[in-house]
Amino acid sequence: MMRTSVAIYVALLVLFAVWIYILTVFKRRKLEFYYFLTGSIGTFLFSFAVLRDVLTGILTTLTCFLTGLLGNALGIFKAYTSHSILFVENADGPISLYVDFECGGVIEILVFISLIFFFAVYNTKEKICISLIGAVWIITANIIRLFSICVIINQFGNESYYMAHTIVGRLIFYALSIVLYFYVFTRAQIRKQRVGDFGYDSEADK
Repeated sequence: MMRTSVAIYVALLVLFAVWIYILTVFKRRKLEFYYFLTGSIGTFLFSFAVLRDVLTGILTTLTCFLTGLLGNALGIFKAYTSHSILFVENADGPISLYVDFECGGVIEILVFISLIFFFAVYNTKEKICISLIGAVWIITANIIRLFSICVIINQFGNESYYMAHTIVGRLIFYALSIVLYFYVFTRAQIRKQRVGDFGYDSEADK
């Protein structure tokens, strides 16, 4: 077991070194698209491999706790944070919802930060601030999604679980994610785009 762990870490270090070298090649040759693509994907994969277990524990607990505050305040459901469980009462009888890896938003947060880190529109300070804001936004979106699922189950019973979790919950989360990505990436790119002497920034923005 020990040898296997060491071998995995050695392999990661080798891959990390190769990845860094490839990035330097793209940077020197000014291949910006390939630099962005390779950098973002590599950052996500390496950070996911190293931080997955730690972030999963933190984010699932935090999401469960904050969602539970809303549920307890409205008397709709209760949160058992130590077990990452939301306990929803309804006419059909209580149902337990487990806040797992998917609900924690680990992948979504790491993907967002990885993209921001190599997005050339922002400077370093802006990237740090936007990464923090984006992480908070994604966590909040997950809380709203879970709260909505619990409310639907509470009102319409256990048979509504599939619709609440698979359809409504995901639509809410995706809609909020689209808003985030539009303002952070699409809108920022348009505002800072230049065509000759013409730019989308107004004089007040300069």
